[in-house]
Formats: sequence, structure tokens, C-alpha cells
Amino acid sequence: MKKIISFIRHSHPEIYKGILFCIALSVIVYVFPKQGKFKYEFQNLKGKPWYHEDLIAPFDFAIKKTQEELAKEKSEVLKNAKPYLRYDANVPKAKKAAFEAALNASWNKKSSDYLKQRTLEFGKALIDSIYAKGIIQPADALENKPMDYSVFLLNNNIAEEHDLNDFYTAKTAYEYIEDQLYASKITDVDRILPLLENSIAHNIFYDKETTEKVLKQSISDIAPSRDIILKDQSIVSKGEIIDAEKFQVLESLKIEYEEQSNGTGSYLFIVLGQLIIIAICLSVLAAFLKFFRKDIYSDNGKVTFILMLVVLQVVMAHFSINSQSFSIYILPFCILPIIIRAFYDTRVALFVHIVTVLIISFMAPNRFEFAFIQLLGGMVAIFSIVNMRNRSQIFISAVLIFLTYSISYIGITIIQEGNNDVITWFDFAWFGVSALLTLFSYPLIFIFEKLFGFTSDVSLLELSDTNGKLLRELASRAPGTFQHSLQVANLAEEAIYTIGGNSLLVRTGALYHDIGKMEMPMYFIENQASGINPHEDLSYDESAGIIISHVIKGIEIAKKNNLPEQIIDFIRTHHGTTMTAYFYRSFKKAFPEEQIDENKFHYPGPIPFSKETAVLMMADSVEAASRSLKKYDAETIDALVEKIIDSQIEQNQFANADITFRDINTLKKIFKKKLMNMYHVRVEYPR
Repeated sequence: MKKIISFIRHSHPEIYKGILFCIALSVIVYVFPKQGKFKYEFQNLKGKPWYHEDLIAPFDFAIKKTQEELAKEKSEVLKNAKPYLRYDANVPKAKKAAFEAALNASWNKKSSDYLKQRTLEFGKALIDSIYAKGIIQPADALENKPMDYSVFLLNNNIAEEHDLNDFYTAKTAYEYIEDQLYASKITDVDRILPLLENSIAHNIFYDKETTEKVLKQSISDIAPSRDIILKDQSIVSKGEIIDAEKFQVLESLKIEYEEQSNGTGSYLFIVLGQLIIIAICLSVLAAFLKFFRKDIYSDNGKVTFILMLVVLQVVMAHFSINSQSFSIYILPFCILPIIIRAFYDTRVALFVHIVTVLIISFMAPNRFEFAFIQLLGGMVAIFSIVNMRNRSQIFISAVLIFLTYSISYIGITIIQEGNNDVITWFDFAWFGVSALLTLFSYPLIFIFEKLFGFTSDVSLLELSDTNGKLLRELASRAPGTFQHSLQVANLAEEAIYTIGGNSLLVRTGALYHDIGKMEMPMYFIENQASGINPHEDLSYDESAGIIISHVIKGIEIAKKNNLPEQIIDFIRTHHGTTMTAYFYRSFKKAFPEEQIDENKFHYPGPIPFSKETAVLMMADSVEAASRSLKKYDAETIDALVEKIIDSQIEQNQFANADITFRDINTLKKIFKKKLMNMYHVRVEYPR
């Protein structure tokens, strides 16, 4: 039990990382689709030979109709659809009663009752005759239709087919009444005609609800499939050309296969497979960070940040795939490498992007096409912001991403189809939106900086502005130190650029590495313009303490002004654990028999732990020492650089930095060349 507790106590960073990766794994598996995936990729094989083994039907399945076939059948249904009309039996009864009442009210009491009864019966019979055929109400659905256009008439829930000319209109009904009255022996036609005219009303109406209901049912009755493929029936043989019919059979098998994989047993195996695949991807990512980017792997905050971005990209893809309203290509997947590159190097950005795209490709339709386009787009995005020095680079990156997407899509489509007729030009709109959304990387970089305490190239650019408050104060209070910092920045920037590293970070760190000298600028020789040296009134160990204290004071000033930790690291490490050699030797010479406490003459450290901090230490030392040379020529500068850097190597100042002897030899050459240029040393040519 004690061993377990001890292990937990000493391994909690690793345990925390394990929990982080398990959470990322769980979230990604949770959002992954849980149906099985058809193991053959055939989307790009139309018109080409089948290069897999012979495919035999594993079960009975129906051949799904293509979208074109379904659209054609739907079009036929719409074309042949007939409107439904509704018969209202109450209208004739009401109109006959109204006619009788109007006749009684207008009948002359002096006239014969027989004639009245005969007129009433004639009128009712005429009304019955009209409404037996029916008077149709005008409707938009029937407008401009020919008279032989077929419709269905609903009467007592029984539908009968009729032509439009089987019914009266209000006009033809009036004409019929008029003809019948004048042809009859009814007297006083002019008085009876208006009464019958008032009896004309529509009793056949367009039934929109029933029409739409029947049409909807007819469309839903369209069969989604046609023929049947039986189990063990040959589907396609190796080398056989995939024509349109074979392609549709394969598509039908794929759909049926993925639908049948939704059972409980299949579900568990699918989840297991997803766990294995995603665990491998995340493990490879963890291994890359552990072996090649130890500084990132050892920082749980940085690991959390990277895994969070990966998970967010997968979740974003999940919602896109579940949505039918937009394409997955509208999503700004290239925003991931841009954000990663803003805080880390290009290799980390590329590797994280590759792992993320591989994971998402298992969700995306046309997996190879998706992975190919996104990987190329991510690479171009990284190349376009290798050194992010201004905001316009993100706009240029967005344009290059759009061009990469578009050209890749055209190339893949031409390879698949053999022509450009099937290129969906609307997809270019998705690519354009995706490229535009990439521009949001700029504000996101700022947000992540504040949330995780990172430092991006954009922030480094702002900090390296010599018009900034802290650097202006340094230039005012310690002008010699400020000039020294500028020279060191120039030396270190070119040096790190040559051997590979973050040149902007080195330059910014160099500008701030000596800000601690602002507290007591006159104790540092570069600021002693008046010729007065206050160290003459101090003991050697006191002088050493003041010189060493500029590191601690620099850290305090940096923290007070909220400088990033990456910049403070340069202040901490630019002298490492070296010694203030001049005061140490002077003390030893003045007091040869006194025991020396060497700790008083050593800088507190730590020693440089990165290529950038190591380069700054070298540049700072050689630039400062070069000021003490009495003669500036190739020989003295060469000897100076060799002596100082070799001394730092002997003191193991670069033991923790990822820098090689080849890098150091390259740096020596650069420092020598730059110092000769600074002091205008002529190169001696052989005679």
C-alpha cells in the first residue's frame, strides 16, 4: 500500500496525463458514429476496374434506386397527380328553399294557384338538374386547365373521376337556366329568371387538404429499391469494370451492411474498434511529444491545450456529419495547425494536424478524398505562417488554403471521373467559407494566450517593439545596456535562424535579458560614460553580489510588468551558473590565503534548457567581452569567441539544452563574422 501511495505521489504528472488522454479518448469515441463501416472504398472506381478480391453477397439485399431514378418517379407522380373536389349536398337544399320563399313573396295573389305550383315545381326541377351536375368554384389549381382535364369528385367519401367539362360554371349554369326558361311554357320569364339566378351557387369545391394528402401518400409509396440480390450471388469480380449498375449495387450493399451493423453485438465490436483506432492515434501523438518535444510533454497545461483542440475539431466534424444542411468541407480544419504553430513549432503543428485528420477521416464521407485535401491544406497553412510576423500572413494563408482545396478537389474529381463535367462548383463555396473561417484563428490565438498563459509570435512582436514602455525605460535609465541588448538581439537572431529555432523568441528575450540593470545602471561598465566606477569603493564580493543581483532584479521587474514566462526564462538563464570571473580572480589575488566562498561569485542559474536560451547566453557573453578588446582584427575576435564558448562548454552550461557540437561550431562562425562586421574588421586576403 505504501508503494502505491509513493508511486502516486511521485507520478501524479504522468497520472494526470493518463487521465487527460482517457478523457479525450472517451469524448471522441462518444461522438463517433456507431454504425459499421463498409470495408471497401469504391467511390472513385466508377468506370474503372474492381481491384479488390471477388465480392460475393453476404446476405439478401435490395438494390436501391438512384437519386435520379427516385426524382424521375417523383416527377411522374407530380405530373400525373389529379386534384380532388368536394361535393356539398347542402347547397341544393338551401337554394331550393330560398327559391320557394322568394317565389311566394313575389307571387301575385290574384294569379292562379295552379300556375304558381307549376312554376315552383319547374324551378325546383331546374335547380335539381343544375346541382346534379354541379357548379364548380374557380381555384388556382384548376386555372388554365383544359376542359377535358381529369379530376376526382368526392361525394359521401366515394371518389369518382370526371372531366372539368362535366361541371357547370356559374356562367354556364345561368345560360342553361335562361335557355330552359325560354324553351318552357312558363309565363312571366323576366320575373322568374332573377329568382333562379339567385339560386346559382358553387357546390363543388377544390379540396386542397385531400389533394395534398393523396399526393404525399403517392410519393411515399414510391419504392426505394428495385431488384433483389440473393445471398452468395456474385456482385463483382476482380478486374471487372464498375459501370453505373454495378456501382449502385455496391452502394446498396454498403447501405444495407451499415444498417445491419446496428445490433447490440455489432455495436460493442464497433465501439471496441473505435477505441483501438483512436487510442493508437492518441498514443502516437503522446509518443511524439515525449520523445521529440519533451518540453511540451512535461507541461500538463500544454498537453491539455493540444488535446482540447483535437477533441474540439472532432466534435465539430461530428455535428457537420449529422447535419444535412451543409458540407463537412465548410469547417475550418486548417485553423488547428495555425493555432498550434502560433505557440509551438511547425513539426508539432503538422503532427497534431495529421493525427486529427486521420481520426476525423473515419467519420467523414469519402475518407481518402477528405484526408488528402485536409492534409494538403494543413501543410500549406503551416508553410504560409512559418514566421508569423504580421496579421496579413493569416489572410494570405486563408487564400492559399482556398486555392489548395480547390485545386486538389479538381484534380481528384478529374482522376475519378475522367472529365470535369461532374465537378460540383457549389463545393468551391464551401471551400471559400472554410478559408474565411480560418481568419478567426487570430482572435482565438489571443483568447488561448490569456486562458493558458502562452506566448504567441504576435505577442512577441508586440513585446519586441523598442517603443514599448519597459524598453523605453531601459533606454532612458541604462542606455549602454539598451545598446548592448540590441547588439545581442541581432547576434542571437541570426544565429538561431541559421541552426533552426524561434528567432523571434530569441530576439525578444535578448531585448529584455538585462532589464535588471535598470536598478543600478552605474555599476555596469557599459553605462559608465562619466568614467566613474562605483566598484572602486566596494569589496570584490560586494561587487560580485551587485553584478549577480541584476538577474534576480530582472526577474522581479519582468513579473511586475507581466512579461511571459518564456521571456523571463531568458533573464534567468543568460548567465547560467557561471562565475563573475573578474571579481573572483581579483579577490583570490588580493587575499590568497583566505578561504573563498565561491557561491558568492556564482550566478544562481538555472543553466539554459533550450536551443534559444543557449544561443542567447553565447551571444550575450561574446558581445560583452568584445567590448574589452584593445585590438579588433580577425585573429583577436576568433580567439575571443573560441575562448568564451569553450569555457561555457567546460562549465557544462549547455548540458540541458538540445544543441549539438555541430550547432556550436556553426554559431562560432556566425558570431565571428557578425563581430567583425560590427567592428568593421577587414578580411585579409591571401597575397
